[in-house]
Amino acid sequence: MTGVIDLRSDTLTRPTEAMRAAMARAEVGDDVYGEDPTVTALEERVAAMFGHEAALFTPTGSMANVLAVASLVAPGQEVLCESSAHIARAELGAHGAISGITMRTWTAPRGQVDLAAIEAMFAPDMGPFFVPTAAVSVENTHNFAGGTVLPLEDLRALRVWADTSGTRIHLDGARLWNAHVATGTPLADYGRIADVLAVCLSKGLGAPIGSLMVGSADAVAEARVRRKRMGGGMRQVGVLAAAGAYALDHHVERLADDHAHARLLGEALGLDPEDVQTNIVVVERPDAAGFVAAAAEEGVRIAAVGPRAVRMVTHLDVTRADAERAAAVLARLG
Repeated sequence: MTGVIDLRSDTLTRPTEAMRAAMARAEVGDDVYGEDPTVTALEERVAAMFGHEAALFTPTGSMANVLAVASLVAPGQEVLCESSAHIARAELGAHGAISGITMRTWTAPRGQVDLAAIEAMFAPDMGPFFVPTAAVSVENTHNFAGGTVLPLEDLRALRVWADTSGTRIHLDGARLWNAHVATGTPLADYGRIADVLAVCLSKGLGAPIGSLMVGSADAVAEARVRRKRMGGGMRQVGVLAAAGAYALDHHVERLADDHAHARLLGEALGLDPEDVQTNIVVVERPDAAGFVAAAAEEGVRIAAVGPRAVRMVTHLDVTRADAERAAAVLARLG
């Protein structure tokens, strides 16, 4: 064994030497005062990429999502989302605990949009007895569904329905870059679907930290206040924003390599490689914890995401040779 191959998450990447150099030479200022030029440039750049007015740099994707959803949903209102959505499963109940909102969920194969279910669940404002639906949240790519891409036509249909029903849309786009590379869909097309969205720099793009909430100027101004109230005001944070800018310059198109490596892993585990759309592979095993432990003994670190579900994620620090060796180990374990 030549070393451990860590496939638990694409958050495990380390800054490249070139990224570290970009961080070291970043021009900085106090971002709470709005005076960090590197942060401002990154926010303006990302907002323009998605065709929105403004963006807000946050330390984490969870904070970006909490701020984004709160910009659409008031305390006592609800957001609808798929049952395995990250905002429902993996953010420690932050939306209820911090923002005072509730959720209801639909369940769809591979985390897809089920417009009929959404229409049936939708609750208009019916007076003081019911919780009104303020927004629908969709996740692209869908983490716990195995990195699946939500088809653009489904998202557009949801947008049409939302406009007619007076509902707004939150897009959890933590790995939207992967969807963009996998399908060739322009980022601005995804941006037009959402009233507000969140994108992450510290997953597939390999930055050490950082996400952005993207939306209208008013929504971002309000979120900036909430960010500070939540303890997310940052000072000379341009050293981190510079890593994100470097990642946008150099690490987007290379996501195709991660997708190819994930297909190799999926095939080794008995999946149709065409069903592995991006950089995440989720497979069912009778004893997920046992399978994870057996893989670790062979130098391959993967994660259990349920009692019978195992996840592996390819990323910047996983080479083709690493993927091939991991695939051989996992295939042998069965």
